[in-house]
This record gives sequence, structure tokens and C-alpha cells, in this order.
Amino acid sequence: MKDLLIRPGRVDELGTVEALLQGASTWLASRGIDQWQYPPHRARIVTALEQGVCFLVFEDGEPIATIQVDDFADPEFWKPDDDPGAALYVHRMATSRSAAGRGVGGKLLDWATDRAAEQGKQWLRLDAWKDNEGLHRYYEGAGFTLLRIVDLPHRRSGALFQRPSKRGTDINR
Repeated sequence: MKDLLIRPGRVDELGTVEALLQGASTWLASRGIDQWQYPPHRARIVTALEQGVCFLVFEDGEPIATIQVDDFADPEFWKPDDDPGAALYVHRMATSRSAAGRGVGGKLLDWATDRAAEQGKQWLRLDAWKDNEGLHRYYEGAGFTLLRIVDLPHRRSGALFQRPSKRGTDINR
């Protein structure tokens, strides 16, 4: 794999972020998975771009992925007992089909894990689609532990995963 450039996206790149997310949505639908089968949350993406927490990934000058990494712990999922401030959180990670199968997602998760460690956070966390078992296996294969599934009727996401921010260490809770 060639070198990747990961940088904060700009507000004028909203269309690029949306296109990457829509590409992932289309691919998921083609596999019979109902994840992300709605328009991207434009206002949330704009806010993330403005805050510098929505990143674009480039290879040879072409955008191939996006990831949002911030300290927002969704209070419907992450409770005070989880110590929400001890983690960074991944949201809306998507890779273009042209980059699929080349380990880009894993590199992004490693990058986000290093970012969490640099910020003194103990964990990298995310919430995944509750019924996408293939995605659950992907995250487990990337060193994440499934903590629990929060089953809220108004939320399709809710499979809560985390991994230590210091790779190669085993932190027990």
C-alpha cells in the first residue's frame, strides 16, 4: 500500500465526505445490509469539519476514506460507569471501494488509537450497527472487545466496542 495522507477535512470538502459515505451505503445495500440506508447527517458532518475532527484520507492525491475521531461519547450508549472521558470515539468511518481490501480501515483505526494515546486517553471506542455481525467480526479482528449491545428501539447502532489506546498492552476494566 502506498503512503496515505490523513488530514482534517475542510468544510468545502463536505461533498467528498458525503460521497465516501454514500459509496459505503450503496455497497452495504448491495450485500443486503441495511446499515446507513439514509442520507448522511449533513449538519453533523459540517460541524465535525468545522471542529477539525472529520478527516479525509488521500492516496496519490485522491480521497479514499473518511473517519471522524473526537471525544463525543453518545450518552445513550456510554454511561458514567464507562468513564466516557477516558476515550476517543470513532464515528462514520468509510473506505472507497477502490481502496477496499487493502487494509486502509485497519491503518485508520491504528492512527486513531495512536491519536487517543497522544491525548492521554485510555481507550479508542466506537458504536457499530447492532445487527451487522460481519462488522462486529472486523472490529474484533482489529483488537476491539465487544463490551455490550445497547438495544434502543429508535437506534440501529448500539454494539459498543473498545480497544486500549496503547497498542500491545492489555488493560482490564
